[in-house]
Amino acid sequence: MGFCLRKWALIAIVALSPLTARAVEPDEILPDAKLEARARSLSTQLRCMVCQNESIDDSGAPLAKDLRLLVRERLKAGDSDDQIRAYLVRRYGDFILLKPPFKVETALLWGGPFAILLVGGAAIFLNASRRRAAPPAAHPLSDSEGQRLKSLLDREAS
Repeated sequence: MGFCLRKWALIAIVALSPLTARAVEPDEILPDAKLEARARSLSTQLRCMVCQNESIDDSGAPLAKDLRLLVRERLKAGDSDDQIRAYLVRRYGDFILLKPPFKVETALLWGGPFAILLVGGAAIFLNASRRRAAPPAAHPLSDSEGQRLKSLLDREAS
């Protein structure tokens, strides 16, 4: 029983370890726990410009490390979280933010997926309603086809 429990605990630790792994190196960590917590919070909101789909907190790229150090330097200098974000946006643009703000410039980015869903849904609805509204036209049988059908049905009946 004890062996089985230890085995499952080890499997759980190994399976969940990527979720807690961060690229922050020990030499980057600030001695002040409150500043470090703010740095981590900011780092999870900023995009790695190399990896592009990871935060700088998760990325091991050299540029991500430089950005993490820059965030910590600005925190030590007394900047607020908003000032640091604004500085990085001025330097790199809204792309540095993992969740860019809604602006005129980013309206297509935010609204594009919804517009595509609406257009696709409308196309499917219109196509389905056309199919229901217009049944295929029935063509009457010619005299020879009618007689042939009647003879086949008479054969089946007997």
